[in-house]
Amino acid sequence: MFPPDWIVPDWPAPPGVAALVTTRTGGVSGGPYASLNLAGHVGDILEDVRENRRRLRSHLPAEPFWLEQVHGARCARADRDRPGLAADAAAARTPGAVCAVMTADCLPLLLCDESARAVAAVHCGWRGLAAGVIEAAVAQMGMAPERLLAWLGPAIGQASYEVGAQVRDAFLAAGPGATEAFRASAPGRWRADLYALARQRLAACGVARVSGGGFDTCAEPERFFSHRASGATGRMAALIWLQ
Repeated sequence: MFPPDWIVPDWPAPPGVAALVTTRTGGVSGGPYASLNLAGHVGDILEDVRENRRRLRSHLPAEPFWLEQVHGARCARADRDRPGLAADAAAARTPGAVCAVMTADCLPLLLCDESARAVAAVHCGWRGLAAGVIEAAVAQMGMAPERLLAWLGPAIGQASYEVGAQVRDAFLAAGPGATEAFRASAPGRWRADLYALARQRLAACGVARVSGGGFDTCAEPERFFSHRASGATGRMAALIWLQ
């Protein structure tokens, strides 16, 4: 059994696919990293991070395939590549290989195919979304997009995510439909809907079956790590694997 506060995606994934998302609870870290921080690059005590990862590992079939996330569009293969690659998504077609991404406001996206032959975890910050990280993950899975299912995990909500023209322009450059994902908040400022932007990208790829969404990590700092709410903070993990 997972700790009760962790999230098991409520999507129609087929038998043979397992997934979970950690929250802040269940670890040993203190201060702004309390308590289950899984990132070693944010200023936390490394011994605490190792213990937190050990606790997570006890619920998994293998060590997660940790990435060096760089807000880009590369998708690695968790069952073939070496851990620690600079990438923002990981896919796998081998049972037991655990795809993982870490977030603290960015959107974690989980993907599987309807026959439980491929899975992927995707780190969707605005830069990665605009650069095509979802498209890269779908391509790496090697399955027809209409066979895929997607789940959108805990991310910053539109009410909390104010951005400037650089962000809006990056998406409008790909198509005018992105206008619907931005709501004006002040001169030159907009509230961005990461969930809507991800759904648009998924639809453009041919992925129609999308579940999840509706979280706001910034509005629930007692449950989720949020960089925007706290500045210095930890990272949660979204994980998926074939059984």
